Amino acid sequence: MAIIAAFISLVFLYSLVSRRLERTVVTAPILFTSAGAALMAISTEALNELALDLKSLLLIAELGLVMTLFTDASRVSPNLLKGHANLPIRLLSTGMLLTILLGTLCAMLVFGELTWQEAGILSSILAPTDAGLGQVIVSSPHVPQRIRQALNVEAGLNDGLSVPFLMFFIALAVASEERSGGAVLSGFLIEQLGYGVLIGLGIGIAGGWLLGLAASKEWMAEPLGQLGVVALALACELASKVSGASMFIAAFVAGLSIQVGFRDVAKHSIEFTEEWGQLFNFFVFFLFGMLVARAWTQFSFVIVAYGVLSLTLVRIIPVAIALRGTRLSRPTVLFMGWFGPRGLASIVLGLVYLEEEAHLSQESTIKLATMATVLLSIFAHGLTALPGINRYAKAISPLDNSAPEHEATSPDVEETKRV
Repeated sequence: MAIIAAFISLVFLYSLVSRRLERTVVTAPILFTSAGAALMAISTEALNELALDLKSLLLIAELGLVMTLFTDASRVSPNLLKGHANLPIRLLSTGMLLTILLGTLCAMLVFGELTWQEAGILSSILAPTDAGLGQVIVSSPHVPQRIRQALNVEAGLNDGLSVPFLMFFIALAVASEERSGGAVLSGFLIEQLGYGVLIGLGIGIAGGWLLGLAASKEWMAEPLGQLGVVALALACELASKVSGASMFIAAFVAGLSIQVGFRDVAKHSIEFTEEWGQLFNFFVFFLFGMLVARAWTQFSFVIVAYGVLSLTLVRIIPVAIALRGTRLSRPTVLFMGWFGPRGLASIVLGLVYLEEEAHLSQESTIKLATMATVLLSIFAHGLTALPGINRYAKAISPLDNSAPEHEATSPDVEETKRV
């Protein structure tokens, strides 16, 4: 009860000064993470409650990621991802694959005891970016719209794309330790991936068609359209629990496929994300702060070193390769490479990995490296967002309107306010 009471009080206090804080480097993730850590330091009751109710807290965190995956996917039109010259598709294909590969290689090099499967798990957990940690970036008029849109779309979709890689590496790691590779891997492909995709397609297409029909016939009250969209995301979670599928894959696929029958889904999902959806995100960072406070003494130099590598070379090099041939200036490439923060998705995917109870030999290393990387990102990207924008704007000021940075962007993405 102490955890919930403290969280509710903080949400209320944050709402009172939220506009004032927007002009500072104190972001919502910094505030809620710090508050969670402080609560663990001063409250024995909170420490005991965390130990007892971790399963319940994980359920809330999972729900937050399900809603995020569904709403992010529903906001991006597939038309936006057509063409190899498109910045988001470059970041989500070449950039993401190279990020997972380089992250795996670095993990094996830094942590000599990790198998390549375990290193792949860690790399997949840390692959998705979170625009919420640098919200000022994707909403600043000083950053060209094309660049803002690319970072926003990347963050909206790479969390869902990371899930299959994570579950795949978990299955390989378990199969390797149990020496039952074929059975475990085929079971994973059928249940986690196959069922997840089918559930997502079924709920997304059928639910979207019904919502679209109700909207066209004017059967549905406008404010309640938002609840209909949210109900479909929750249906993905329930159906996945029953079938053993991945709720995250189901939610992501449903968010993409709902647009087939309901083109206005983006408007309704945005309304939820900007209001009630933020509560889930706030709580995940609050929970993360409590977990960090319990484990930070175990952070070694090697753990922190990998976190630094993950946020710098493992991100910047793949982005630079992915953007080759776009004629973007060097400041733009570096700017996009640095502002790939790790946040909500990495926290929940780390918790999901622990919930799988794979009991791998290096589970502790994976857990601590994930926590250290996300913690570094919360503060490093939050504190450098405003100075980074100013420096970047100054660096590209000599560019004229014909520069690639200022090319027209697609209207098929909804700019949203993230945490």
